[in-house]
Amino acid sequence: QVQLVESGGGLVQAGGSLRLSCVVSGRTLSTFVMGWFRQAPGKDRDFVGFISRNTVYITYADSVKGRFTISRDNAKNTVYLQMNSLNAEDTAVYYCAADAGATQSRRGERYDYWGQGTQVTVSS
Repeated sequence: QVQLVESGGGLVQAGGSLRLSCVVSGRTLSTFVMGWFRQAPGKDRDFVGFISRNTVYITYADSVKGRFTISRDNAKNTVYLQMNSLNAEDTAVYYCAADAGATQSRRGERYDYWGQGTQVTVSS
């Protein structure tokens, strides 16, 4: 059974940084394209970015490009989301997701497994 567990969320002031982690168990991380998504209160879930299995290809939503960085450590079965220069619009529950089909998609429905989410709150 594949499980994803996010951690690292919290309350941060505008301009600050956080690093989220997502630990995958039940299957080797290297078999998945890994994505990050977020959902703000009252809004739809939004794509944040994804990283390919071998880290060669990484893409980001325009809203986070240049501020967020996705990385992965397959040996530790962990994916990271480094978030810098945070602002109030980044406040959301952040989810990691695993795509077993390696479609490298921005669409959440392409992802097979999801974590429970971690709350990020940015105070202005």
